[in-house]
Amino acid sequence: MIRENQDTTAIAPADFANVDYLIASYVDMHGVSKAKMVPVDHLDRMMGGSELFTGAALDGVPQDVSDEEVAAHPDPASGRILPWQPDIAWFASDLHCEGKPFEACSRNILKRTLASAAEMGFGMNLGIEAEFFVLQDDEEKGFKPLSSRHHLAKPAYDTVRLLDNMPWLSELVGAMNSLGWGVYSFDHEDGIGQFEIDFKYFPALEMADNFVFLRMMATEIASKHGGFASFMPKPYANRAGSGAHFNMSLYDLKTQENLFKTGSDPRGCNLSELGYQFIAGVLRHLPAICAVVAPTVNSYKRLIKQGSMSGFTWAPIFACYGNNNRTNTVRIPRDGQRIELRAADSSCNPYLGAAMVLAAGLEGIREGLDPGEPHTDNMYVKTPEELEALGVRMLPETLEEAVEAFAADPFSRQVFGDDMFEAWVEFKRDEWKSYINHVSDWEKDRYLKFY
Repeated sequence: MIRENQDTTAIAPADFANVDYLIASYVDMHGVSKAKMVPVDHLDRMMGGSELFTGAALDGVPQDVSDEEVAAHPDPASGRILPWQPDIAWFASDLHCEGKPFEACSRNILKRTLASAAEMGFGMNLGIEAEFFVLQDDEEKGFKPLSSRHHLAKPAYDTVRLLDNMPWLSELVGAMNSLGWGVYSFDHEDGIGQFEIDFKYFPALEMADNFVFLRMMATEIASKHGGFASFMPKPYANRAGSGAHFNMSLYDLKTQENLFKTGSDPRGCNLSELGYQFIAGVLRHLPAICAVVAPTVNSYKRLIKQGSMSGFTWAPIFACYGNNNRTNTVRIPRDGQRIELRAADSSCNPYLGAAMVLAAGLEGIREGLDPGEPHTDNMYVKTPEELEALGVRMLPETLEEAVEAFAADPFSRQVFGDDMFEAWVEFKRDEWKSYINHVSDWEKDRYLKFY
């Protein structure tokens, strides 16, 4: 337990009186929490960066085995008690190396981008719509939903299946609310055993911390109830996948005013000129951004027009923007005042994804870019000729396309820095090669006895 003579004022607001252990957490390139556990008596040492890690042991912490270890420097404001294990407190950390911030740390990359925004007088608010599956292992099929009820062709918003999953859902939602996240809605989605939980937005760095923590928390709570949480974007070929839509707005650092809000928008979307400039920057770099917000082979099996038993997949496939119309990759919701990036999925590293989108938007503002008129029609039903006439291009259709777009865009290196840029491209190219060299069941079913 924390001793009376220890200064924990920076760690408030959580009540740490019954905490015995502390986690100094940071993330690898995938946005997965990595850590060492520290007895609470060593709080001061941990906060000073005592916990060292060999970066070469992890994906996307670009170091050789001979390099100086990286040190986790916890952010005192990020501390929170694990709702499912209240004797442990978790802290998001920045990595340092040789006495200075480690350039390739995901959290540091976002902080650098936020610093660029701050120089312009801006902060960014970010909301992430959390979609994921909760399933259980099955010896015959590999996995199956926790609910034993028969599958529906259109299970979206189904009440009975929502009620079937309330034991773990109520615990997870209660845990989120105990952290002050303000859950305001949750439902069964269009996939089998798929759920969405919507909660309030936060400043971008805090939201990225929260999303990393949410994935870990959902995994642990689902495990208590005999299942597992999956943030794989699309586990079922014939069902919709899991997005993690980014909802963003810039605010004035002095007044806290939402700078995307306006009283007059001739385009009818209730978005300010600054907001449109932000969108234009995002559209300019959207192929490269896709490599980061949709970072897996499986991500691009979600980003298709059709392939769900209930019809359209609701996933974006075109590099365009519009009003409340969900067939655009960048959407301006009905009430305006914010923009939504729909290409992002639940497997993304939220620090890197937010850094890419924010940096692109800032570029659009600096250069006064204009995205053109919003698309208000159903983009799914446009012919190739109509899309060409509109100047609308497709999003990358595979991880390979996205990674090569990322590699070819000098903007990517500017945001990531040299070391993380090189590590990301190398890892993702290897991931693609590993995928295409794998002999799948589809290939064996089709070709083994074909001739």
